[in-house]
Amino acid sequence: MHQSVDITIDGKPCQSHEISRRRLFTRVSIACAAAIAALAGVPVVGFLVAPIVRPAKAQWRSVGSVDSFRMGETVQVAFTDPSPLPWSGITAKTAAWLRRVGDNEFIAFSINCRHLGCPVRWVEGAKLFMCPCHGGAYYEDGSVAAGPPPEPLARYVVRVKDGQVEIQTSPIPLTTFKS
Repeated sequence: MHQSVDITIDGKPCQSHEISRRRLFTRVSIACAAAIAALAGVPVVGFLVAPIVRPAKAQWRSVGSVDSFRMGETVQVAFTDPSPLPWSGITAKTAAWLRRVGDNEFIAFSINCRHLGCPVRWVEGAKLFMCPCHGGAYYEDGSVAAGPPPEPLARYVVRVKDGQVEIQTSPIPLTTFKS
């Protein structure tokens, strides 16, 4: 059986349009939780929408003088990501594999495997880029040699300007999804 409880304030019965203290605190708590959720959601939405609204622009980054690279040698070069945020810190740094193939001609490969984005390493003796995580392997031209990578290593555009080797940085996709 359900008993009705009469609520009184100062000896007077409450009217139906008046709200109980418990209901008031419940509504205030829900409103505060909704406000906090909305405030916490703004950065998440911004993170998801920012690449669409404001895509990163390609920039030329110097990675060293032409004379500092030997013919046929593949070396890792570091540079700043094309879309660093003020609070990125060390995570704004990225790298590429750079090979000198001519007097003023260079090839640059992304260090990220096209399978899941793991960093690949250059194995000089085998003349292969190897992904240690999932067994992916790439030939020295970046084409897939073995394992799960669906595509060749991504390449950066490289130029020589005023004796400096420059890489055009841009967001490089890990994989291209095909339907």
